[in-house]
Amino acid sequence: MHRPESDGRTVKPVTITIDAMSGDRGAAVVVAASLRAVRENEALSIVLVGIRSELEALLREGHARIRIVEAADVVRMNERPSHALRHKKNSSMAIALSLVRDGEAQGCVSAGNTGALMAFGRTIIRMYPGIERPAIAKLIPSLRGRCHVLDLGANVDSTAENLYQYALMGSLMASAICSQAEPRVALLNVGEEEIKGNEQVRLASHMLAQCDTINYIGYVEGSDLFRDVADVVVCDGFVGNIALKTGEGVAGLLIELMEQAFTRNLYGRLVGLLARPIIGRLLQLMDPSRHNGASLLGLQGVVIKSHGNANERAMLSAIRQAVREVELEVPRRINERLDDLMLLVPETKVCPGLATHSRIIGLTCTIG
Repeated sequence: MHRPESDGRTVKPVTITIDAMSGDRGAAVVVAASLRAVRENEALSIVLVGIRSELEALLREGHARIRIVEAADVVRMNERPSHALRHKKNSSMAIALSLVRDGEAQGCVSAGNTGALMAFGRTIIRMYPGIERPAIAKLIPSLRGRCHVLDLGANVDSTAENLYQYALMGSLMASAICSQAEPRVALLNVGEEEIKGNEQVRLASHMLAQCDTINYIGYVEGSDLFRDVADVVVCDGFVGNIALKTGEGVAGLLIELMEQAFTRNLYGRLVGLLARPIIGRLLQLMDPSRHNGASLLGLQGVVIKSHGNANERAMLSAIRQAVREVELEVPRRINERLDDLMLLVPETKVCPGLATHSRIIGLTCTIG
């Protein structure tokens, strides 16, 4: 059933399930953000998964488009993914993902243990055929737009094949989310020269250069992430997570320094008052909580990883991201294009200078 909007258009209803118990700040933040989300979006319904008594107490009078599903257990932040898989099948995280698998919701949001979310996602929702590992992808602000960066922590170690697959999925994601026909794809490296980087990065670069379906532009450095040099930047999860957290830390520092400068004395307060509209726009651009919500690409469903320490505004941002991906049918669009691309089997290529043999979907790269 489609709900009518005030202008006569119809909007397809969207149901998002939320792992309400796994974040650092507890269920109160999730409930508050959920209430704001359903109030601003009449087509949205939310399923909160967690301890019913705690969630009902926080909801108080409830809401017609928010319901609760009981979960007996919670995956802790310090819990090993393998332990969670074996012993936490009735956790809020596992049940939330199961609701997506069973068609009761179109997307899932969790602020919980990243490794466990990836492990449960692979087991419950499943991967795209041929994709080895999911990757965490996030849109970060840049000078003239936003840039998709992946992997941001799903896989600490990534092979050249993994990096190639991240690039493929990231390119398709940018096309689906930002309607970019040929997104510029780059590898994050310690320099722009071809000789720079470790063996896996250099091999991935060669593989991408041989792929006609990706608009590969070469290497970029960390400072290029925010300069609109590329639309998609690919790296392993270890590098990506450090880059992301460093960027968030710098943004937080700048916000704090600006607040101090404009509140220190009368002159600063006067300048701050005059510049308030500009400062407000800058703060919105830099505030990490307004950009919270990273996609777990590679799964056959919408799964959004929220920052574990997300506040209400940040959790609301993650919910909005999930809704947007559901409305744009991102998993279906990526899966369809992947199916098309896998039919293309390029000839075997010889990659000079490396001593590795690498095999990937539709591409064999023999190095000697």
